[in-house]
Amino acid sequence: MAPSAPSAPPTHANPCAAEIAAAVAAVVGARPEDVKIDQPPNRALGDFAVPAFPLLKAAGGGAPPALAARIAAELPRGGLIVDATATGPFVNVKVDRVRAIAMAIDAAVGRAPLVPDQGQGAVVCVDYSSPNISKHLAYHHIRSTMLGHALVEIFTALGYRVVRINHLGDWGTTHGMLLAAYQRWGAEYPTIDVTALNALYVRYRAAMKEEPGLDAEARAWFKRLEDGDADARARWQQFRDTSLAEFRKVYDLLGVAFDDERGESFYEDKMPEILELLAGKGLLEESEGAQVVKIPGDKTPLLIKTGDGTTLYATRDLAAALYRQRTYGFARSLYVVDRGQGLHFKQLFTCLGMLGFDWASRCQHVPFGLVRFGGKKTSTRGAVGGSGGGQFLLTDVIAEAVDEVRPRIAEKNPDMAPAELEAIAHAVGVGAVVFANVVPQRDRDVDFDMEKVTSLSGDSGPYLQYTLARCWNIERKAGELVDGPADWTLLSHDAEWAVARKLLEFGEHVARAAVNCEPHVVAHYLLDLAGEFSRWYTQGNDDATLRVICDDLPTRRARLALVHAVKRTLTRGLTMLGLAEVTRM
Repeated sequence: MAPSAPSAPPTHANPCAAEIAAAVAAVVGARPEDVKIDQPPNRALGDFAVPAFPLLKAAGGGAPPALAARIAAELPRGGLIVDATATGPFVNVKVDRVRAIAMAIDAAVGRAPLVPDQGQGAVVCVDYSSPNISKHLAYHHIRSTMLGHALVEIFTALGYRVVRINHLGDWGTTHGMLLAAYQRWGAEYPTIDVTALNALYVRYRAAMKEEPGLDAEARAWFKRLEDGDADARARWQQFRDTSLAEFRKVYDLLGVAFDDERGESFYEDKMPEILELLAGKGLLEESEGAQVVKIPGDKTPLLIKTGDGTTLYATRDLAAALYRQRTYGFARSLYVVDRGQGLHFKQLFTCLGMLGFDWASRCQHVPFGLVRFGGKKTSTRGAVGGSGGGQFLLTDVIAEAVDEVRPRIAEKNPDMAPAELEAIAHAVGVGAVVFANVVPQRDRDVDFDMEKVTSLSGDSGPYLQYTLARCWNIERKAGELVDGPADWTLLSHDAEWAVARKLLEFGEHVARAAVNCEPHVVAHYLLDLAGEFSRWYTQGNDDATLRVICDDLPTRRARLALVHAVKRTLTRGLTMLGLAEVTRM
């Protein structure tokens, strides 16, 4: 059986928390992973807090305050733990900040593991983006694409082997419509690109309202495609290749790549086995000429085959799930698809379970909300026709964001060379659009407002990239980069400890993001880290004793090491989310 992906957040991805948990566990006879580590509500109480209630069973019962008092009294001092006191049912622990700062910086710069190797090579399949061929990548595709990309990076950081899957929508009746449309009007389009293909599709859908027979004509073309008709196959392959080439241009723009781009058509010869398995289990039933599987508790059955013998995407999804398990032996298989497909995936996974596949429980729908446009600064220059009306092209939204940030960067850097300005504007514009789609909780709708998205302040991608560029600028001004050991006793201010403490938390936020498939956990962590860094740096501007580039060389080196640790962590976190590193801004 394949190793499993985490089902609960690891308690001890924070190295300080791990050491405290081990010490507490030894006192009460518990497992370290059962010891919960929190933050005290008042930092004056301590650096970490341990609630006693979850440990009552291991300790043999009693009252939580009494257990907290016992733990506080028996915790060994020395090493990391300096002191421990009980406040009601909590144990407040004070740590040796010098040692904790060293742990934080060592992890950030790579001298110690930043994120624990939880995955140990277990496989996680991530199905994301997955557009339909013969259509442009519209802006609404960005959520699946970039949420999926972030999950790929997060699971990879945790030690999993990730399979990046782009399950192209390249099969089904809609492609019969396109083939029929091309047969009727293809000669009117001398160049067959994605724009022409989209226009043909829209034109055919509109004509179907006037000519009811066109629906049957489209189904007939798809039947020819499924039956292997040479003309249908050749034309379909042209449409597919044209679409994929266009998609890859956009994916290159976003820094997204895939391991598996087989698409629905790949499973054409694998669907007969699914039909046999369903029939063998007595699950296939006829309903109005179609073949369906009735799902317990659902009024709507899962449609497997139409009355005219063509398959549907449920059939192909069943075949794809079986293929992925046989090929990759996944510990977890994630489908990053909008929440409107919730019923489909519920029925899909239930059907897999009804077929007797125990791994069906390791399949998970990762739903997300809609993208809505708002704000006076968002133009409509990217609107294209579609079956649902005008859409915004993803490439044009990105181009508009680049145009929005370029003059701001130029204003702050009047001497910047044009080529460098363009490269940075591109990185910041792309980052702005990407971050706007990963910073909200994924189940929430995104109200896209260009002015807010491209702001250099607030909860935006450009703000984080600006903070990263500031770290680079400090090192440039100092004329040195410090990534080696320094005298950590010189980082004694509360503002410096706040930065180091936040650095310690990176691993646990990455692990929590993986458990819940929530990249926004990492996004908000980076905003918090940037906030702590900015508060420390701003205090240094106001108070000469806190300046990074100060006259005292040992203090200067220690502070530069902390700056470098922040820079490395911001870079790694932004890269996870699909934002490029920016060294000037």
